[in-house]
Amino acid sequence: MSFFKKLFSREKKETLDKGLEQSKTTFFSKLSKIVAGKSKVDDEVLDDLEEVLISSDVGVDTTLKVIDRIEDRVSKDKYLGTDELNGILREEIAGLLSETNTGEAVDFEVPLNKKPYVLMVVGVNGVGKTTTIGKLAYQFKKAGKKVVLGAADTFRAAAIDQLQIWADRVDVPIVKQQMGSDPASVAFDTLQSAVTQDADVVIIDTAGRLHNKVNLMNELSKVKRVMQKVVGDAPHEVLLVLDGSTGQNAFEQAKQFTKATEVNSLAVTKLDGTAKGGVVIGISDQFKIPVKYIGVGEGIEDLQVFNKYEFVDSFFK
Repeated sequence: MSFFKKLFSREKKETLDKGLEQSKTTFFSKLSKIVAGKSKVDDEVLDDLEEVLISSDVGVDTTLKVIDRIEDRVSKDKYLGTDELNGILREEIAGLLSETNTGEAVDFEVPLNKKPYVLMVVGVNGVGKTTTIGKLAYQFKKAGKKVVLGAADTFRAAAIDQLQIWADRVDVPIVKQQMGSDPASVAFDTLQSAVTQDADVVIIDTAGRLHNKVNLMNELSKVKRVMQKVVGDAPHEVLLVLDGSTGQNAFEQAKQFTKATEVNSLAVTKLDGTAKGGVVIGISDQFKIPVKYIGVGEGIEDLQVFNKYEFVDSFFK
C-alpha cells in the first residue's frame, strides 16, 4: 500500500525495528493468542483486542476509537477474517497518527525564517530530557546549524553539569549560571549570546519539577516573557520529553505539562528495551500534539525524527 512508503535510510529503519522489537513481540504474542482457533473477527475477538491494546499502553480512549473503527469495517464487510486483523490494525492506527502528525519530516530541520530558532524543552527529571537536548544539538550541528545551549534548569547542580558534558561532547557553546540562579535570567543571557553569535538554533533546558503545577506554570511563563525581550516570538517550539517506558505515567505527565504551558511537540524516549511502545500512539492521539522525535537506543544517533509510516511499519511488521 502506498500509504506505507519508505522514507528512512536502511540504517535508521533497522535501528527503529530493533528499538521497537520488545513492544512488537509482546503485542503480537498477545494478538496471536486471541485469534488462535478463530477464523473471523467477532465480538469476542474485539473484546480481547481491546484488552490487548490497553495492556500495550495505547490508552483507553484511543483503544476505544480503534475498536469502533474496526467494528465499522466488520459491519460493512460482513465477514472479516482474523488473518486480516493485523493489516486492518496497521491501517487504522496509521490513520489515527496521521490526524495529528501531519507532514513527512525525515530530517532534523528548523524553519529558515526563524533565526535563531528557539526551542524550550520541558519534562520531569529522569525522562531523558538532558540527553535528548544533547542528541538534538548533535543532529542540528551535523545538519550544518550553529547551536547554543542554555542551562535554565538551575535547581539541580547535576542538570547544569550534565548539559555541560553534552555541550563539550557535541562541541557547542553553553550559557549557564550558578545553581539557584533565576532560570529566566539564564534564558535571557542565552538568547542574547545566540543573537550575538548569529546562531541558528537555541535549545533551552528547564527545571523538571511537577510537585506544584502553579509554580511550574509561573516559572515557564516568566522564562517565555523574558526570552521575548530578545527574540519577540520566542520560544518557537516547546518540546515535552516523555519517558516511553513509564507507560501510563507518561500520559499523566503530558496532562500536567500541557496544562502548565503551551506544548507544541513531543519527544518520546527510551522506547528500546520496553514493551510499552504503544504509548506513542495513545499520547499522539489523545493530546493532539505531534510526536516529533523518538528515542530508540542509547547511541548519539538513536534519537530519530518520528515518522508515522516507518513507526507503524516497524510496530506491525
